[in-house]
Amino acid sequence: MNIAIIFAGGTGQRMNSKTKPKQFLELHGKPIIIYTLEHFEQHEQIDGIIVICVKGWIDYCQRLVVKYQISKVRAIIPGGDTGMLSRYEGIKKASELYPEDTICLMHDGVRPLIDHEIISKNIESVERYGSGVTVAPAVETIALKCDDSNKVGKIIDRSRCQIAKAPQSFRLGDLLVAHQKAIDADMNDCIDTAYLMQLNGHDVYTVEGSAENIKITTPTDYYMFKTFMDIHENSQIFGV
Repeated sequence: MNIAIIFAGGTGQRMNSKTKPKQFLELHGKPIIIYTLEHFEQHEQIDGIIVICVKGWIDYCQRLVVKYQISKVRAIIPGGDTGMLSRYEGIKKASELYPEDTICLMHDGVRPLIDHEIISKNIESVERYGSGVTVAPAVETIALKCDDSNKVGKIIDRSRCQIAKAPQSFRLGDLLVAHQKAIDADMNDCIDTAYLMQLNGHDVYTVEGSAENIKITTPTDYYMFKTFMDIHENSQIFGV
């Protein structure tokens, strides 16, 4: 059993949108979150989808799911006060619906540039190693911040660095235990699933993805998404 837990709980403050959360902004007449959901809907190994939605927009999200015939969505629920608590709500809901050995692909609703292959690779990695975290090579030099001054700390060889992206995939039972332990320890805002799982003693294995797998957070990200989609459409039309 393989499912996707999709996080669409952000309000999009950095997007400067005055009308809609960023996941509901449209490109070519289709909301960003639908582009994301369609990848999981169309993948033959995905059995179900749970959406964590920003409060006040659940009915709207439900209407979109019906309109675009996303039939694998099993629940749309509100998130918590932090990203980690939202993930926990999704994991708890999944545990009500699926067995603990279910493979869960944790993914951002505003990360629509994934593809069939990366979903397959995540599932395969969890089957083999118990985890699968999508990464992309670091293409710029990374410098650690030394202190609050402008002094640069250690410069890290970028050939040894990877950028963690999503999906981040684990067994449902392992996710539930790790998140419950964190909450019991008053740790309510761990920003990254992979980091939390490492803290709980799990080895984390990587799945290499594309640098195009961006998270749409700012207006610049939105225009990058538009550019990638236009290039894809043109390649189909002109056979490039």
